[in-house]
Order: sequence, then C-alpha cells, then structure tokens
Amino acid sequence: MITEAAHSNHEELFPKNQSTLKLTDPELIEVFDNFAFDEVVAQSKLDTKTRVMMILASLIGSQSVNEYKIMAGAALNVGITPVEIKEVLYQSVAYVGMAKAFDFLHATNEVLTNRGVGLPVEGQSRTNRKNRYEKGLAVQKSIFGKVIDQLYEQSPKDQLHIQRFLSANCFGDFYTRNGLDLKLRELVTLSILVALGGAEPEIKGHIQGNLNVGNDRSVLVDLITQLLPWVGYPRTLNALKCLNDVAPEQKQRE
Repeated sequence: MITEAAHSNHEELFPKNQSTLKLTDPELIEVFDNFAFDEVVAQSKLDTKTRVMMILASLIGSQSVNEYKIMAGAALNVGITPVEIKEVLYQSVAYVGMAKAFDFLHATNEVLTNRGVGLPVEGQSRTNRKNRYEKGLAVQKSIFGKVIDQLYEQSPKDQLHIQRFLSANCFGDFYTRNGLDLKLRELVTLSILVALGGAEPEIKGHIQGNLNVGNDRSVLVDLITQLLPWVGYPRTLNALKCLNDVAPEQKQRE
C-alpha cells in the first residue's frame, strides 16, 4: 500500500498522473514510491523546487533521458522556470560533455514546446569572448580561493591551456550566467558529479566549493540523501565518503 505522504508528494510533482508501472509492476512501485516520496523526502529540509532541480541534474549525470523528460515536466509543475531548467542543462555540458548532453537538449526542448514555451528562452549570458577568461577566473577564485593560483602554478606547461579552459569556458561561459545563483550552481554541479560516477576528486573539490559558498554539511547530506533513490547506494555512499573526508561531522562536546 502506498502511504498517504508518498501519494501526496508524488501528486505534487505529477498531478493526476496515470502510471502504467502501477499496473505492470505494482510491488516495485509501492516499494519505490514509499521510499522515494515518503521516507527520503521526510529527511529533507530542502524546498521542493531545489530538491527537484537537483534530481533533474542527477538524471543528466546518470544519462537517464526518459526519466529526465518526466522530471522536467514535474519541474515545471512545481514552479521551476524554463530558464532554470535550461541553466541546469547548460551547466551540465562542462561536466558531462556535449556527447552526453545532446539528447537532453532535444528532450528539454520537446517538453518545453509541448507545454507551450517559446524557444529559445531568454538569454542569460553575461560574458563575451573578450572578458570570459577574466570574469571566469574571478568566479573560480570567489568559490575556491587561493587553490586556483596553486593549480596554475603546479600545472605542467603543456597542460596549462586546460587551466585556462576551466577559467574561461567552465566558469566564464557557464558559472557567470544569470538564471541560477552560485549556491545553486554548486549544488547542481555536485548533483551531476555524484550521479556521473568515477569523479571522486571532482566531488571532493565541489564539496569544498559548496562549503565555501555557504552550502554547509547539513545541506550536502540532505542533497545526497535526496539523490539516493535516483542514483543508487554505491554512488551515494561514495559521495558521503567524499563528504566525510572533506568535512567530517563535528562531534558535540558533552
């Protein structure tokens, strides 16, 4: 039996949805819905919009385009704007690559068009070819501090262009954009990396980045918990280990 809380939380995202899986796989859906939409949600202090936005980001990292399309519709249902959906997706390009993001661009456009949203959505870029490196580097340093200078200093000369790419492209082209603030962008990036798998050094880096912009340990535990039903236990536990390595739980003095 699906609990009242699970039904209510599911209905908020997918009002009047007629699930075919309830008919073909009722036992699995009962277990999943009670877990994902009751037990896991009950652990969260994240607002619904933030929670759904991060799940959406994780689905890109997981390459789950069909589930993404369903969740993109849910995102619109709970008040996430087309611009915010696009910014989550655009942000992912730097982390999953265009080869993985390509299908999600078309899926997003399909969902938005079906909802009557005109395309393209309003542009959010705040840099140009002349200032993207300078502005990107400034954003990098505002998040990560002196470690950015160290990365430039320690880089082999034949790889220094990659550091410049990170500053100009990853941060200058994407992090500087309107549509999402830095705290949300860092949560989006972490959600993508957790789901992507095999990116533990980057997960640790962006855990520190999240802490630096004001997303504390409790927020990150909450985020990782909310991703669990969608990315599974191995990647969740890997992410929690990264969190515990970077920001161990502070024991209260008796």
